[in-house]
Amino acid sequence: MRWRIGIDVGGTFTDLVAIAGDGGTVMAKAASTPADQSLGVLAGLANLAAALGVGLDELLSRTEHIIHGTTVATNALLERRGARVAMLTTQGHRDVVEMREGLKPDRYNLRMAPPEPLVPRHRRIPVAERLRADGRVETALEAPALNAAIAAVGEADAVAICFLHAWADPRHEATAAAALRAARPDLFVTASHEVLPEIKEFERFSTTAVNAYVGPVVARYLGRLAGRLAEAGYQGAVFVILSHGGVAPLADAARLAVGTALSGPAGGVAAAVALSAMGIGGELVTFDMGGTSTDIASITQGRATLGRGREVGGEVIALESLDIVTLGAGGGSIAALGPDGRLQVGPRSAGARPGPACYGRGGVEPAVTDANLVLGFLSAGNFLGGAQALDLPAAEAAMAALAGRLGIAPLDLAAGIFRLVNARMADGVRVATVRRGIDPRAATLLAFGGAAGLHASAVARDLGMKRYAVPLLAAGLSAWGMLRTDLRYEVTRSVSVAEGVPPAATLAALYARLEDEARQKMAEWFHGPIDTTRSASMRYGEQVFEIKVGLDGLDWTRGDADEQARQAFHAEHQRLFTYQLPEDEVVLVSARVAALGRLGGAAGYFSRPAMTAPGARRVFLGGAWREVAVHGFFDFQPGRRLEAPAIVESSTTTVLLAAGEFVEFDPRGWLMVTIADG
Repeated sequence: MRWRIGIDVGGTFTDLVAIAGDGGTVMAKAASTPADQSLGVLAGLANLAAALGVGLDELLSRTEHIIHGTTVATNALLERRGARVAMLTTQGHRDVVEMREGLKPDRYNLRMAPPEPLVPRHRRIPVAERLRADGRVETALEAPALNAAIAAVGEADAVAICFLHAWADPRHEATAAAALRAARPDLFVTASHEVLPEIKEFERFSTTAVNAYVGPVVARYLGRLAGRLAEAGYQGAVFVILSHGGVAPLADAARLAVGTALSGPAGGVAAAVALSAMGIGGELVTFDMGGTSTDIASITQGRATLGRGREVGGEVIALESLDIVTLGAGGGSIAALGPDGRLQVGPRSAGARPGPACYGRGGVEPAVTDANLVLGFLSAGNFLGGAQALDLPAAEAAMAALAGRLGIAPLDLAAGIFRLVNARMADGVRVATVRRGIDPRAATLLAFGGAAGLHASAVARDLGMKRYAVPLLAAGLSAWGMLRTDLRYEVTRSVSVAEGVPPAATLAALYARLEDEARQKMAEWFHGPIDTTRSASMRYGEQVFEIKVGLDGLDWTRGDADEQARQAFHAEHQRLFTYQLPEDEVVLVSARVAALGRLGGAAGYFSRPAMTAPGARRVFLGGAWREVAVHGFFDFQPGRRLEAPAIVESSTTTVLLAAGEFVEFDPRGWLMVTIADG
């Protein structure tokens, strides 16, 4: 039997899923190791082998491929512990990354200090060179100027090369990159035309600077991971899931490290798309609540939304990525007094070490998981299927310490933490839906991640949603979703023509070149059938933003591809904003082709039954203690209706069902909950 393995490294736990050739699915967990995530990965693989009843060497020798989601780049940005970056840039333009777009994040806050750039000014090195917007040389790049710039790099760990108008012609950047790599092979060198060959200087400069900042950190981690896997006997392929939901080999993920900034959450979105195809619903809102954060996205008509211009850690990343809203709210989020003396929950997290107080690893501050334990929602002796005991007295002591400062009872504090984190997460769903023109009330809340089951009911009710679903493999759903992804490589080119949209023949030739380039690169990774998709970033002439328009539906043989592209843009603008301006000029800003290598093999679903749960438990609901029934996922047959309040437990999550809810177990592997009075 052969396996495929998905690995999702979270802030608290590392989740692993193995799918066999016959579709059988098994999950395992291990504590994450933030100092070196590869250690937690190897520990998780050992636990996975034990769950399968084989040795680690046998598991690895019979694994076809591993797909991995990592938070290394995200953590480096959030914690500001990336590389020392130098930047080579066109003389007179060294301050682009500091000026940003001329706007502060909070533009009406007159006292707000400007964001500190990733590359300090003394390491932004001006170079005497310049291209015009049409690619013609204004000032040639001469060897003396380049050599002087290379000498000025000094003790930097990485260099970002960002020259003016390199999107139109990369010759100067390519020359500088080659010279740097020859002179300083110790450096991580990245050029903007290799990262984001698109118009808009700040977005291109910022994305390239981020790639240089996180690149050495990600490369070191992936190198350690590959080395440890090889030492353990693994000889197969390792892929990394990227922010756009596709995967890439280790070497390419390290080269374009900025593309891993939303690596882990992308697996959850891929899982939601797969579940939608399996029949859970076409309109979904993902609610992925783990130990450190909550990730939220919307699935519309079974499809995820891709966007550009995301910020991670305050830095703009203009690569295409899944439209995911991330909150600092999870099971490990710490409750504390804010500067105004009021209770706040998160974004600070207890993480994997020391973890919530109830984990017994030295944590003393109350976290969301501690509150859930004190309220009776979690079982102290049956957590993670009995694999980990929770320390109720430690959780109560942590609550008592903060409650004393607030002058309230510890139980009231726990209830307040529960309500407050639910409100924060409901607001996050509004950001991901209402602010994007989506009515969440028409969707099903898909709750996964180890902590989401306890909070899904409250969040759904706050939003007026009528249904929520919890998969059996809730904690490992992101790892499972990674096994539903494909290899993906994107090629982008910005265009600038007087017509707004290039003439049909020019447009067809452009996309043909991009498709050839994308297919050639994919052929280096993948030897099976390759598919391609075509899209464009387009806008009306007076707009200051673009929207993505799919162009796969165009008939490229008709000779009017330019007009078809305009009509596709009008239709997409109508869908997004409820209006179109057919008389206005349409501008095609960037052309894009993605090559897809289908990894194949439909992912199986949850072949191992969950644990059997105890019969009842006392929980604190509605301001009073009451005894509620506790069920296991398989304690009732598919189609049987269970009335709440109740608790449903599995080895991966606990689900709290409120009064007025009815739950049915779907044989495909999820609970579907209907809120009768929501």
